[in-house]
Amino acid sequence: VLDYSTLVDMFRTKGILIPDEEVSLTFETTGNITVIYFKEGTFVKQGELLAKMNDKPLQAELMKLEAQIPLATDRVARQKSLLERDAVSQESYESVVTDLDKLKADIELVKSRIEQTELRAPFDGQMGLRLVSEGSFASLTTVISTLTKITSLKIEFSVNERQAWDVEPGTVLDFTVGNNLLKKYQATVY
Repeated sequence: VLDYSTLVDMFRTKGILIPDEEVSLTFETTGNITVIYFKEGTFVKQGELLAKMNDKPLQAELMKLEAQIPLATDRVARQKSLLERDAVSQESYESVVTDLDKLKADIELVKSRIEQTELRAPFDGQMGLRLVSEGSFASLTTVISTLTKITSLKIEFSVNERQAWDVEPGTVLDFTVGNNLLKKYQATVY
């Protein structure tokens, strides 16, 4: 007697679980680290401030530039009023407008330099070991810590040439972790 049954084309291979994303955290500029806000092994959110460098000279420069804004704005208003009465040339008016625009651009430049003294999390993830201490000098290549995204994981595995045609994007894989062969998980090839 013949019975119908399902034939499953299956093969086994070993692989490793790897994080979805992992990055070595470094500053965009050089300087002394003044504060480290994270604790090793903790979960952090994207954009969270992790560490800060000394930015006092930049903050002072920012205050100096921002203090000049009211005077520059008044100059533009006065020149505009005089221009409307033909008391000054168009060139004089445009000159003070340009000065105000340059001042605003300088403020934005200093603000962006201040941002470079802040180390923020590029994505949600778990912090690794802290590799520096407060007071350390950090260069562009100094790794502060690692950040690992573990909310989803990847599986890296190898197959031989004959099996490669069976593993295409969208293929669902069953896998187990460690010695627990009873608990099965699923993954999808991308």
